Amino acid sequence: MDAPLGNADPLRAEARAGSPAPLPVTLLTGFLGSGKTTLLNHLVRSLPRTAILMNEFGEVALDHQLLQKMQGPMALLSGGCVCCTISGSLSPTLKNLWMARQKGDIPAFERVIIETTGVADPVPVLDNLLHDNWVRARFRLDGVVTTVDAQFGEDQLDAHFEAVKQVAVADRLLLTKTDLAAPERIAALRERLAALNPAADVVTVTRGELDPAAIQNLGLWNAATKSLEVARWLKQQRYRPAGASPAIGKTQRALHDARIQAFSVVLATPLDRYGLQSALGMLTSFRAENLLRFKAIVNLEGDAQPLVLHGVQHVLYPEVRLDAWPDADRRSRFVFIVRDLEPGFVEKLLADFTGAARSQAEPDAQAIP
Repeated sequence: MDAPLGNADPLRAEARAGSPAPLPVTLLTGFLGSGKTTLLNHLVRSLPRTAILMNEFGEVALDHQLLQKMQGPMALLSGGCVCCTISGSLSPTLKNLWMARQKGDIPAFERVIIETTGVADPVPVLDNLLHDNWVRARFRLDGVVTTVDAQFGEDQLDAHFEAVKQVAVADRLLLTKTDLAAPERIAALRERLAALNPAADVVTVTRGELDPAAIQNLGLWNAATKSLEVARWLKQQRYRPAGASPAIGKTQRALHDARIQAFSVVLATPLDRYGLQSALGMLTSFRAENLLRFKAIVNLEGDAQPLVLHGVQHVLYPEVRLDAWPDADRRSRFVFIVRDLEPGFVEKLLADFTGAARSQAEPDAQAIP
């Protein structure tokens, strides 16, 4: 059996076993003062049966009118929602929450929102969600949502790499406080966000009000259509090719931004599985701090079905094998967001490792009678 490039896909496993699909989890991040609290208060009212996880109740200050009952680390909210403080590691908190749901001690919530602190690195949370087998069988990451302050966002991106990283790993960006910022400042920030994370759509949030659909079905799997939407998720056309020169302009002059590059790599020849495994292993093991995010649809040698891969730094998402190619293009397509890592180096690493592995295997294959 071929060695996996990542973990097995839990959605497919659950479907085969006839078990309920894992509950969707949204990771809500954003720099200090960017409007997460106001947004959460609105989402609690408009998304019934949601579990909200946070570090401390006091940090988020949910509207007291929503609180119905306190039970230690949990608070029952109106509309069938529940609020829970993260106690130590995320995994025990999710397990306790799940068991309370199964026992009927709390409402049967249908989704989870995890709110991080303003200066938090989202990667450890992703690691927890994707590498704990018990948690992964019951919860699935639906997407990373990052709030960005239209008034002070550019200053925060200039001063804090944490803010840049929160933007880079996002599936969707929520632009807040646009009523307080000048139009030209908003336009410059939008241009900058598009350079840092080309695939993330930007949605304007007015005083915390947001259509809940804007934060749902952001990953590869769309629960609404019950399908895998590769083109929508990959958005390769938004990335410049690895060999193209980066755009020179306002978005490239900021200190942190100049170190961030978003680009695509397209390889026409089917890839050797073990060569690709070695190349990605090198990136995620030795260049994890430089590899902010990558996505790919891959044509593996000798395999008619394409493979979908996804990673954030050292964290590899479960690999997904598609039933068929989503379009007529059979080339392997990668998109990367990196820091202090040359696109040419990444492109050459992928080509060299897969090519070398193929060349090494060919003489062995010819020697077999």
